[in-house]
Amino acid sequence: MNRRTILKSAVAAAALTASMAGSAWAENPVLKIGFVGVTSGPAAAWGISNQRSMETRAAWINETGGYTIGDVTYDIEIVSFDDQKDPKRAIAGMEKMAQEGIHYVVGPNVDDGAAAVRPVAEANGIMYFPYAFPKELYTAPASNAVLGMVANYQSGPAIYKHLMENEGVKTVAFIAANESDPLSQRDGGVAAAKELGLEVVSDNVTYQVDTTDFTPVLTPVLRSRPDLLVLSGVSPANAPQLIRSARELGFQGLISTETAQDAQVLAEGAGDLANGFISVGGASTPELASDAMREFVQRYTDMFGEYNDESNTKVYALEYILETLKANPAAMTDVQAFQATMDSFEAPNPYMVGDAKLRYVGDSSFGQKRQVAVPLVVNVYQDGKFETLFVAEVD
Repeated sequence: MNRRTILKSAVAAAALTASMAGSAWAENPVLKIGFVGVTSGPAAAWGISNQRSMETRAAWINETGGYTIGDVTYDIEIVSFDDQKDPKRAIAGMEKMAQEGIHYVVGPNVDDGAAAVRPVAEANGIMYFPYAFPKELYTAPASNAVLGMVANYQSGPAIYKHLMENEGVKTVAFIAANESDPLSQRDGGVAAAKELGLEVVSDNVTYQVDTTDFTPVLTPVLRSRPDLLVLSGVSPANAPQLIRSARELGFQGLISTETAQDAQVLAEGAGDLANGFISVGGASTPELASDAMREFVQRYTDMFGEYNDESNTKVYALEYILETLKANPAAMTDVQAFQATMDSFEAPNPYMVGDAKLRYVGDSSFGQKRQVAVPLVVNVYQDGKFETLFVAEVD
């Protein structure tokens, strides 16, 4: 056999092997689910948690044979797009999903992005699950967005009431980045605090997101001597800087936020000065976590070398999408069928112990069911990790 024949045989064998491998991998058809959100910059932790949660769950599903909807079993593929917290890029990301024929997308992670993609989603028959709070996204005539977490106007009052009743908090000050998301969350927090009877002693101080020295920003706020300092809509990158500056200025009161945070970032940026910091956590505590949730955490950690507590909430969006499609396979390409199914949808919650259910809520806040039902878990940071402060529910 000459050299050319040997090479031809080798190439043919390699092609056959690749073909066989491809056939084995493509045994199931692929169902693509999109993610459009922020995975770079100061707010990256929010989107990274989303993307990693989806990829972990998809890999788990595919490893165990796929996901059956109707008469077909699918492998799940996550198609991701980093919008860099830029509404224009969020639009480009949603347009990419439309071009790929994707009807179900998780994200965006911030208010501007979630509002910006609405026309694209509605025009192209896409249901999307933002982690953003504007009520107009979830209130009729809007119908294509589903809130993937507990909103600040739901968690804020719960936190303030708990601190009033258990810590004697009477006065509160707010500080926010000079961007639409944090400012909106600040305004919602101020309204909730006043309704509960708290005295708001400062609510007009803002900062730029690229601030490195927060001392001059915080000084006038702390002169008002609040019992509670609320960091409205604070990003994971800015939170430790603000906490450190407040403590170094001598503030001994409570500090909280209605946004989810990253324990590792807090540890690296503020250390023990972050002890006592209150934030919204993931939707599962050790007491609530099922065996499936513990396996999810382990798989996530094995894939990425670390775990973010916020993923206890972020694991849910993909599960809701798939379970709703399973309940009504016609929704695979028809989001109106998906919407019709939401009102009566109910399925076992695999991530919580007991008889917890996956279901859509939101009647109280939005007048229609456009929110996933996840527990409101409020955490307190202590010595490098989050501890559960209390657990509540929202409708």
